[in-house]
Amino acid sequence: MELLIWSGALVSLLGVAGLGWCVAMALRLRKSGLGDEEMRSALQKVVAYNMGALAVSALGLMMVVLGIILR
Repeated sequence: MELLIWSGALVSLLGVAGLGWCVAMALRLRKSGLGDEEMRSALQKVVAYNMGALAVSALGLMMVVLGIILR
């Protein structure tokens, strides 16, 4: 179960890193000065990546909790 806890922590950290990347990408897009439609299209892609990163982070946290419960 030790392996499940540490691998879950790693997966969770990867998800948090993905969330940080999404924030950086959104800030970069905000400063780029794109038009309304281009900005909306680009931000929709960032939102999709954001949801994926959030899911990865939640999966990692579930792995950690499961590892602690089964310990």
